[in-house]
Amino acid sequence: MTTPTEAAAPPREHHPTLRLLHHLRPHWRRLLPAALAAAGSELAAAALMATAAWLITRAAEQPPLASVTLAIVAVRALALGRGALRYADRLLGHDGALRAVAGFRTRVYEALVPLAPAGTPAFRGGDLLTRLVDDVGAVQDLLLRVLFPAVAAGAVAVAATGLATALLPQTGVLLGLLLAVAGVVVPVLVLALSRRAGRAEKQARAELAALALDLTQGAADLAAYGARGRADGRARRAAARIAALERRQALTASLASAVVLLLQGGATVGVTWLAVRAHADGALPATHLTVLAVLALVSFDALTPLPTAARHLAGVRACARRLADLLDTPPPVVDPPAPAPLPTAEPLGVDITGLRVRHRPGGPLALDGVSLRLPPGRRVVLLGASGSGKSTLIAALMRFVPYEAGSIRVGGRELRDCAGADVRAAITGMTQDAHVFHTTIRANLTLARPDATDDDLLDAARRARILDWIDSLPDRWDTLVGGDGATMSGGQRTRLLLARALLADPPVIVLDEPTEGLDPDTATAVLTDILDATRGRTTLLVTHDRSCLTSADEIVSLAGGRVLPG
Repeated sequence: MTTPTEAAAPPREHHPTLRLLHHLRPHWRRLLPAALAAAGSELAAAALMATAAWLITRAAEQPPLASVTLAIVAVRALALGRGALRYADRLLGHDGALRAVAGFRTRVYEALVPLAPAGTPAFRGGDLLTRLVDDVGAVQDLLLRVLFPAVAAGAVAVAATGLATALLPQTGVLLGLLLAVAGVVVPVLVLALSRRAGRAEKQARAELAALALDLTQGAADLAAYGARGRADGRARRAAARIAALERRQALTASLASAVVLLLQGGATVGVTWLAVRAHADGALPATHLTVLAVLALVSFDALTPLPTAARHLAGVRACARRLADLLDTPPPVVDPPAPAPLPTAEPLGVDITGLRVRHRPGGPLALDGVSLRLPPGRRVVLLGASGSGKSTLIAALMRFVPYEAGSIRVGGRELRDCAGADVRAAITGMTQDAHVFHTTIRANLTLARPDATDDDLLDAARRARILDWIDSLPDRWDTLVGGDGATMSGGQRTRLLLARALLADPPVIVLDEPTEGLDPDTATAVLTDILDATRGRTTLLVTHDRSCLTSADEIVSLAGGRVLPG
């Protein structure tokens, strides 16, 4: 059954690269001057060589100085202008590209937020990291290594063909034809040959990133079970595959560059031969002959990056397709078009009636008709073994997963009628996979409430029974705790997470398996402190540990997705 809030996913578009360009539209005012500067730089370089050729040839005829003054000034201006435009190209191009990448990365993060946490398991951790870093960074390649070189090459090709046609039409036809082959046909062939390799390379890089993450995070377990060699072997094979694909693409681009050089040589010889014949017939001045010969040679310089640009475009297309998959992944829960506000009065109560939840359509019920009441200001303990549905119930309460039937009412308001952010402002706490960030104790706590004062931090730490440990540290609140609390004991990590949940000060606090992984004595102490710290607050404490729960206001048991009677 589809709930009102679960809207259909938008239809997938068939041109991921065009979608990528669409995301760059807000930055066009910065990118257009960069593209014009790139084109201007290449045009100035070609014009400098052609003008210098005309000047040298004309000077050999020993004309009056006045007749070459304009050319002398033009040579100086083009030489200075080329350097200035090249600098502007680099400055404006990188500034615009980096701003575009930053804006697009924000857009991808915004698309990822609604997927977490229920939707992100569809992507492996290392693969997701690759999409957020390398694939988003492909925007920079699309601009600096594909679009800007293509714009510059197109401008030079059109200008050179036009000038050659004006000086001697048949040379314009020949030069235009060979420029089209070098600037269009060759890059298209490179793109076609690189497309499959580029897609395979991106997949291999994502696989290597996932393997590297497994090697890093699971190093101890791999060593303990003697599996480090097999894991290293998989990573080495993935790296070797990437190297082989890169060599294949580099070979393709190198051969294409050689073809462009041959076309350049052919154009230079052909145009020069036509110009010499016209000059011999008296139809072309010597100065124009030199200009045409030099123009045919230098006009290809702007086209030489295009085979490499086509190779990069193949990689960008693969990245764009992977990003489109991420952006098109529908969130597990969609906010209603007009969210209803949650009541602000405290303490809030929660009424759960006949709740049914599946993790996937057509799958087994994770919760099958669960009914539970959290009276305002009461501490309810939910007991159950692993797989009984405890974490699923918390996920439904926090609007991380949809429910197909039943009702969750908070302060009398139906939960699916409210925005997820509002729900999580009212119902939050400590989830089973709560993360401790590689930063200071203060930063880990203020994540829950950025405007918290020192007194607020002290109060939360005191209630979580972690203040004495913090005071014993040399740097106190500014102590770095390592990745996921690596420098802390299990009990200290749990208490820090509890302090963060208390600092958030939600009307309804949920705590999912806060004693998971702790030894019995530490677990007993933590549970006792939690029940003491949450006195008078609407609390749902989920655990499988039955010890030290005598001070709870109510104890409910869950098994097989159902609340047990009694």
